[in-house]
Amino acid sequence: PRLGDILQKLAPFLKMYGEYVKNFDRAMDMVNTCMQRSSPFKDVVQNIQKQEVCGNLTLQHHMLEPVQRIPRYELLLKDYLKKLPEESPDRKDAEKSLELISTAANHSNAAIRKMEKMHKLLEVYERLGGEEDIVNPANELIKEGHIQKLSAKNGTAQDRYLFL
Repeated sequence: PRLGDILQKLAPFLKMYGEYVKNFDRAMDMVNTCMQRSSPFKDVVQNIQKQEVCGNLTLQHHMLEPVQRIPRYELLLKDYLKKLPEESPDRKDAEKSLELISTAANHSNAAIRKMEKMHKLLEVYERLGGEEDIVNPANELIKEGHIQKLSAKNGTAQDRYLFL
Protein backbone atom coordinates (compact mmCIF):
# COMPACT_ATOMS: atom_id res chain seq x y z
CA PRO A 1 0.00 0.00 0.00
CA ARG A 2 3.01 2.33 0.27
CA LEU A 3 5.95 3.15 -1.98
CA GLY A 4 7.24 6.50 -0.79
CA ASP A 5 8.83 5.27 2.43
CA ILE A 6 10.59 2.41 0.64
CA LEU A 7 11.94 4.62 -2.15
CA GLN A 8 13.00 7.22 0.40
CA LYS A 9 15.14 4.59 2.18
CA LEU A 10 16.65 3.38 -1.10
CA ALA A 11 17.25 6.83 -2.66
CA PRO A 12 20.76 7.24 -1.14
CA PHE A 13 21.85 4.14 -3.06
CA LEU A 14 21.07 5.95 -6.32
CA LYS A 15 24.43 7.69 -5.93
CA MET A 16 25.92 4.48 -7.31
CA TYR A 17 24.22 5.20 -10.60
CA GLY A 18 25.83 8.63 -10.66
CA GLU A 19 29.23 6.98 -10.37
CA TYR A 20 28.32 4.54 -13.10
CA VAL A 21 27.22 7.39 -15.38
CA LYS A 22 30.40 9.36 -14.67
CA ASN A 23 32.57 6.36 -15.58
CA PHE A 24 30.49 5.22 -18.51
CA ASP A 25 32.71 6.79 -21.18
CA ARG A 26 35.78 5.08 -19.77
CA ALA A 27 33.97 1.76 -19.57
CA MET A 28 32.79 2.07 -23.19
CA ASP A 29 36.30 2.98 -24.31
CA MET A 30 37.69 -0.02 -22.45
CA VAL A 31 35.17 -2.43 -23.98
CA ASN A 32 35.80 -1.05 -27.48
CA THR A 33 39.58 -1.16 -27.01
CA CYS A 34 39.47 -4.74 -25.69
CA MET A 35 37.29 -5.80 -28.60
CA GLN A 36 39.75 -4.27 -31.07
CA ARG A 37 42.87 -5.63 -29.40
CA SER A 38 41.70 -9.09 -28.36
CA SER A 39 40.04 -11.40 -30.85
CA PRO A 40 39.19 -13.97 -28.15
CA PHE A 41 37.46 -11.26 -26.07
CA LYS A 42 35.59 -10.00 -29.12
CA ASP A 43 34.52 -13.57 -30.00
CA VAL A 44 33.23 -14.20 -26.46
CA VAL A 45 31.27 -10.93 -26.43
CA GLN A 46 29.80 -11.58 -29.87
CA ASN A 47 28.82 -15.15 -28.93
CA ILE A 48 27.09 -13.89 -25.79
CA GLN A 49 25.30 -11.14 -27.75
CA LYS A 50 23.89 -13.77 -30.13
CA GLN A 51 22.09 -15.52 -27.28
CA GLU A 52 18.33 -15.09 -27.15
CA VAL A 53 18.48 -13.75 -23.58
CA CYS A 54 20.38 -10.68 -24.89
CA GLY A 55 17.43 -9.68 -27.07
CA ASN A 56 19.62 -8.98 -30.11
CA LEU A 57 21.27 -6.09 -28.27
CA THR A 58 24.99 -5.41 -28.00
CA LEU A 59 26.97 -5.27 -24.77
CA GLN A 60 27.10 -1.50 -25.20
CA HIS A 61 23.30 -1.32 -25.33
CA HIS A 62 23.06 -3.30 -22.11
CA MET A 63 25.63 -0.99 -20.53
CA LEU A 64 23.27 1.94 -21.23
CA GLU A 65 20.43 0.46 -19.12
CA PRO A 66 21.70 1.60 -15.69
CA VAL A 67 22.20 5.11 -17.09
CA GLN A 68 18.48 5.29 -17.89
CA ARG A 69 17.29 3.82 -14.56
CA ILE A 70 17.04 7.01 -12.40
CA PRO A 71 14.92 8.93 -14.95
CA ARG A 72 12.60 5.92 -15.11
CA TYR A 73 12.19 5.95 -11.32
CA GLU A 74 11.49 9.67 -11.45
CA LEU A 75 8.79 9.24 -14.11
CA LEU A 76 7.25 6.34 -12.19
CA LEU A 77 7.06 8.39 -8.99
CA LYS A 78 5.59 11.43 -10.76
CA ASP A 79 2.88 9.24 -12.26
CA TYR A 80 2.27 7.60 -8.89
CA LEU A 81 1.85 11.01 -7.21
CA LYS A 82 -0.62 12.15 -9.89
CA LYS A 83 -2.85 9.19 -9.08
CA LEU A 84 -2.29 9.19 -5.31
CA PRO A 85 -5.11 10.84 -3.31
CA GLU A 86 -4.10 14.01 -1.41
CA GLU A 87 -5.09 12.46 1.92
CA SER A 88 -3.03 9.30 1.36
CA PRO A 89 -0.65 8.40 4.21
CA ASP A 90 2.02 7.79 1.56
CA ARG A 91 1.80 11.30 0.06
CA LYS A 92 4.54 13.00 2.16
CA ASP A 93 6.96 10.10 1.82
CA ALA A 94 6.32 9.85 -1.92
CA GLU A 95 6.92 13.60 -2.35
CA LYS A 96 10.16 13.39 -0.34
CA SER A 97 11.21 10.37 -2.42
CA LEU A 98 10.53 12.30 -5.61
CA GLU A 99 12.65 15.18 -4.33
CA LEU A 100 15.57 12.84 -3.57
CA ILE A 101 15.28 11.00 -6.86
CA SER A 102 14.93 14.26 -8.83
CA THR A 103 18.14 15.53 -7.27
CA ALA A 104 19.92 12.35 -8.33
CA ALA A 105 18.36 12.62 -11.80
CA ASN A 106 19.48 16.22 -12.27
CA HIS A 107 23.08 15.26 -11.56
CA SER A 108 23.08 12.52 -14.15
CA ASN A 109 20.88 14.15 -16.83
CA ALA A 110 23.78 15.80 -18.63
CA ALA A 111 25.65 12.51 -18.74
CA ILE A 112 22.49 10.74 -19.91
CA ARG A 113 22.08 13.13 -22.85
CA LYS A 114 25.64 12.32 -23.81
CA MET A 115 24.89 8.61 -23.57
CA GLU A 116 21.77 8.98 -25.73
CA LYS A 117 23.98 10.47 -28.42
CA MET A 118 26.29 7.48 -27.96
CA HIS A 119 23.28 5.19 -28.33
CA LYS A 120 22.46 6.82 -31.69
CA LEU A 121 26.04 6.21 -32.79
CA LEU A 122 25.71 2.56 -31.78
CA GLU A 123 22.58 2.28 -33.91
CA VAL A 124 24.38 3.78 -36.91
CA TYR A 125 27.33 1.46 -36.29
CA GLU A 126 25.00 -1.55 -36.35
CA ARG A 127 23.15 -0.28 -39.42
CA LEU A 128 26.50 -0.02 -41.19
CA GLY A 129 27.12 -3.67 -40.32
CA GLY A 130 29.89 -2.94 -37.84
CA GLU A 131 32.26 -2.21 -40.71
CA GLU A 132 33.55 1.21 -39.59
CA ASP A 133 34.33 1.83 -35.91
CA ILE A 134 32.53 5.11 -35.26
CA VAL A 135 31.58 4.46 -31.62
CA ASN A 136 33.70 6.90 -29.68
CA PRO A 137 32.71 9.34 -26.91
CA ALA A 138 34.25 12.17 -28.95
CA ASN A 139 31.93 11.42 -31.91
CA GLU A 140 28.36 12.65 -32.22
CA LEU A 141 25.66 11.96 -34.80
CA ILE A 142 24.61 15.40 -36.01
CA LYS A 143 22.25 14.53 -38.83
CA GLU A 144 21.35 11.74 -41.19
CA GLY A 145 19.22 11.47 -44.29
CA HIS A 146 18.88 11.01 -48.01
CA ILE A 147 20.87 13.25 -50.36
CA GLN A 148 21.41 13.49 -54.09
CA LYS A 149 24.99 13.29 -55.34
CA LEU A 150 25.53 14.98 -58.65
CA SER A 151 27.98 13.29 -60.97
CA ALA A 152 30.89 15.53 -61.99
CA LYS A 153 31.05 13.85 -65.41
CA ASN A 154 27.51 14.09 -66.70
CA GLY A 155 25.52 15.86 -63.97
CA THR A 156 23.23 12.89 -63.23
CA ALA A 157 21.82 12.58 -59.74
CA GLN A 158 22.59 9.54 -57.61
CA ASP A 159 20.68 8.69 -54.44
CA ARG A 160 22.82 8.40 -51.29
CA TYR A 161 22.22 8.16 -47.56
CA LEU A 162 24.49 10.40 -45.48
CA PHE A 163 25.52 10.20 -41.82
CA LEU A 164 27.06 13.44 -40.53
